[in-house]
Amino acid sequence: MASRMENLLGENVIRNNGEKFSVKSLCGKDKIVGIYFSANWCPPCRNFTPKLTDFYKQIKKSEKGSSFEIVFVSWDKDDASFREHLKTMPWLAVPYSDRERKDKLTKKFRVQGIPKFVLLDGETGKVITIDGFLHLCEDENGLEFPWRTKPLHDIIKGTLLHGKEEVDATTALRGKIVGLYFSAHWCPPCRHFTPELCRTYEKLKEEGRNFEVVFISSDRSKESFLQYYSSMPWLALPFDDARTRSLTRQFGIDGIPTLVMADEKGNVITVNGRAALLYDRDATEFPWYPKPLNELTQNAAMQLNESVCLVMFTEGEDDEIERAVEILTDVATREHQKGDEQELFFFYGGDDELCDQVRDFAKLEEISPLLVILDLPDQQVFVCEETDITKDVATNFVDNYLAGKLSPRSLRPNKAT
Repeated sequence: MASRMENLLGENVIRNNGEKFSVKSLCGKDKIVGIYFSANWCPPCRNFTPKLTDFYKQIKKSEKGSSFEIVFVSWDKDDASFREHLKTMPWLAVPYSDRERKDKLTKKFRVQGIPKFVLLDGETGKVITIDGFLHLCEDENGLEFPWRTKPLHDIIKGTLLHGKEEVDATTALRGKIVGLYFSAHWCPPCRHFTPELCRTYEKLKEEGRNFEVVFISSDRSKESFLQYYSSMPWLALPFDDARTRSLTRQFGIDGIPTLVMADEKGNVITVNGRAALLYDRDATEFPWYPKPLNELTQNAAMQLNESVCLVMFTEGEDDEIERAVEILTDVATREHQKGDEQELFFFYGGDDELCDQVRDFAKLEEISPLLVILDLPDQQVFVCEETDITKDVATNFVDNYLAGKLSPRSLRPNKAT
């Protein structure tokens, strides 16, 4: 049976002289594999590649050298540019001709811009970090390489503010579900969301729930920070604290407001706590663990734009929705149990405005039930031809998609299907 690394990279990669190299040799305990997305036409890539080369050579000379390898995944526009770029690299590469592999890796690691440097565990194939680029820029000597994710409580330990008082983070957060609230006074959506979070926080506190929030500020001055924090009843990192950068990087925060929910052990529950709270203002589903199957509402827009999603559209009648839930629950649960390896996310469509918007965008027929797989990151849709949707039909549709047996229709203008 092929390893996860072979499933990702194929059987062979190549050296810059064209020699084949077995991916099996990259697998095993203590092995670290870097996936480097880059292109010769990209100025930031041309600036970063020498830095990465120096780091690679440095690691290769160390005790960790035999356990570390990098595989280049090209975003070049032709084979000649790929080969020119690869000549500057002392590591391996996915063959340029394997564009399907490149697309698969790009989608799996949600690469939207380059350079991108992802580190994987060679034994399990699981992600160590998707932010190798930022880590290396901040840690050029690799003192913390391979930059494994640290437990939340290890990162946040130290002093926190509680109003004008100082408290110990470990003591204050022990045994509690924690919301990390990334926000700033200058941000209008933040100022709109903060009262909503305050209301929910006070409600949960009154109910005796073990919940705490930590404000992590992106304010531009201490005065703004203090003014904004004075409106909040929870804890906060001090202004311009080094832990802010560590937490922002660890959770991939690229916009505010963001509410990251973590359980009592520091494990992430969801990074979409803001959307979950706004959709569930009474906090009946607190702390908002992701579910295998969800209704397609505005709350799902981010997931829809970032991931491949199966949607079963209905007319919105109660009996139709119940039928959709019955049909999709088993296969959705099966895929949800894959954890980090989940490739497909599941929704049923009712009468939310987003359903009509998605139908219009994807030019879907106005029929119900309608079963589709939407791949908005790659701008394509897969439509189930069956009109009598059953559990078996849905499961077969999913299995055929995962096996690469379905043919998509492009959503890009003037592009042949």
